[in-house]
Amino acid sequence: MATKNSKQDFVFGLDIGTRNVVGIVGLLEHNKFKIVGMAQKEHDTRAMMDGQIHDIYKVGDTIRYVKQQLERQIECELTEVCIAAAGRVLKTVDVHEEMEVGSDVRIGDEEIYSLNMLGVEKAHGIINNGAAEIKFYCVGNTPTKYYLNGYEITSLEGHKADKIGVDLIATFLPEEVVDGLYEAVSYAGLNVANLTLEPIAAINVAIPVQYRLLNIALIDVGAGTSDICITKDGSVASYGMIPSAGDEITEVVAKKYLVDFNTAEKIKLGASKKKGFVSFKDIMGLSQKVDVAEIRSTVDSIVSRICKDTADRILELNGGKPVSAVFVVGGGGKIPDYTVKLAKDLKIPTERVALRGEEVMGDIDFSDTAFSKDSLYVTPVGICMTYYSQKNSFVFVTVNGSRLKMYDNNHLTVVDALLQAGFPNDDLFPKRGEGLSFTVNGKHRMARGSSGEAAVIRVNGKEANMNASIDKNDQIEVIPSTRGANAVMTVGQLEEFQSVVRFMVNGKEVECPKFAYVNGTLQSEFYEISSGDDISMENFYTVKQLFEFLDIDLTHLDVYVNNVLSSLDDKVYENFTVDTRDYHVDSEDDTYLADRDEKVNEEMKKESTDHESKKHESTDSVEDTGAMEKVLSKDVHILVNSTSVTLTGKASYIFVDVFLVYDFDLSTPKGDITLTRNGVKVSQTEPIMEGDVLTITWE
Repeated sequence: MATKNSKQDFVFGLDIGTRNVVGIVGLLEHNKFKIVGMAQKEHDTRAMMDGQIHDIYKVGDTIRYVKQQLERQIECELTEVCIAAAGRVLKTVDVHEEMEVGSDVRIGDEEIYSLNMLGVEKAHGIINNGAAEIKFYCVGNTPTKYYLNGYEITSLEGHKADKIGVDLIATFLPEEVVDGLYEAVSYAGLNVANLTLEPIAAINVAIPVQYRLLNIALIDVGAGTSDICITKDGSVASYGMIPSAGDEITEVVAKKYLVDFNTAEKIKLGASKKKGFVSFKDIMGLSQKVDVAEIRSTVDSIVSRICKDTADRILELNGGKPVSAVFVVGGGGKIPDYTVKLAKDLKIPTERVALRGEEVMGDIDFSDTAFSKDSLYVTPVGICMTYYSQKNSFVFVTVNGSRLKMYDNNHLTVVDALLQAGFPNDDLFPKRGEGLSFTVNGKHRMARGSSGEAAVIRVNGKEANMNASIDKNDQIEVIPSTRGANAVMTVGQLEEFQSVVRFMVNGKEVECPKFAYVNGTLQSEFYEISSGDDISMENFYTVKQLFEFLDIDLTHLDVYVNNVLSSLDDKVYENFTVDTRDYHVDSEDDTYLADRDEKVNEEMKKESTDHESKKHESTDSVEDTGAMEKVLSKDVHILVNSTSVTLTGKASYIFVDVFLVYDFDLSTPKGDITLTRNGVKVSQTEPIMEGDVLTITWE
């Protein structure tokens, strides 16, 4: 709560009243609360009315002043504060809740706290479901009875049982009331460490536990509200309030004597004397001197009405019966004749309605301050005491409908709750769709999937982030993050596909897109790549592919690649020259093809004849040359179309030599001639060796 050189842990309690802000700093030593600092200040304006903050920032300024006064007294900075809310629009819910514990578990503080919080959660659901348009905030809870295996018991601690139960009163205020308190405190530079209800705080001081067996009413009479708490049978039985208190009396004085509100407040306080006069100036600047008896007479009717309303409310809360005694605390309770009139309306002896002050604070040590014990300080002292009784090491929150108990380190966030709840980490952050992994020309390549949406987090229905602070009973809802779309890529999107292959066709440069082969199969640019695909971008075209791309009909054309007559399957690489020659004929296409193949065959025969004539090129050479050829010549035995053939008279042979010794009709072409050597397609210049198996066919 505060940092001091002595390392003492102080509690700062603040009573934000309609007329005053009272602050107390102290600590619990040996079960006795010791006060080390006190400060108070009246509001400069009517920034609060009937217990409700109207001007948040003016109230915040008053809180800051009290905070600074206390910091000077204790010589350390105050950062956190305990506060209480007035029951101006208080709602209460009575619930019964049970919890399984197991017969081998000895019941301790943790089990009791868990049981109480189950009751609070149940009450929270009832109050909010019944008023969907208004959101209520739990400001306090009080167990009235405990049960051990179904039997009523005073204390659960130390016992063993299969089941424990509780009857509990939970008190609620609209969220806007609580929000105004929090904002005013924050504006003053403080954080709220604990929030309770004013009558709960007051009862912790004014009515000790041993008195709660009796049917007693406690009334905290402030400036704007009169908060009521009733005990019987050893516990708090009910809470209530009336929206009437000291300010209504002050307003009557202001109207009667034509003074401002602050002057009227001083006149009212002066009238608490039994005899004498009260002097003041009215708004006209005229000095006045009024007998206190006259002032009492002026406010008598309004005091009577407030007492009557209070008595009626007590009777209502107590089941239509008067209580045995009434304790009155708060500055408003000092109104002359208040206790007498209240006793009369309740029809109980006057001596059983008493203003409680110094006598109820016997265990409160004021020795370090200059303040005297007074009923004005009962509520702020009770706020500090409530901090110790209500604070627990565990809080309960709900994550996607599942109740979760967490250790309270005062810095809990949404992510702490989600981690403890086992919420998958992957469901918090955006997930990418599946990627693609493939190779292009032997190099590994990846394409990433798109990113999904982050998780949507709501705390009590409002959107929040993972680092948002959470408190007890918070409702956390998480919509898991989504996965993005899987990666999609086509061959046409590859950078390599965007490049081109250039050829010289009939003297002009032609640019053609590269062909993509995926896993050995030619694919178009629209092919969707799959993981594991092996893609190669080839820098060649076949003759057929090239002229199909150029949309040129080759029916009456011969194609020469780099000046060599080529077939449709021959490959054309980048920067190769390609030429076509047009043979115009009137015959049918098959006649033209036959003529073309005859020309090819004639060329093959000519090559063979030229090769044979080499033996006779040097007829004028020396005789040793012919002798040498005879020595070097050898016979080669081969199979041609399953027929044994012998090549003779030469030192080496090529495929075209076969036509000199094997009768194959080349005069009537029947398609393209195909040559193979030992099962492999070859050209007519392929060398021939001993034992080769050759085939010559039309295709």
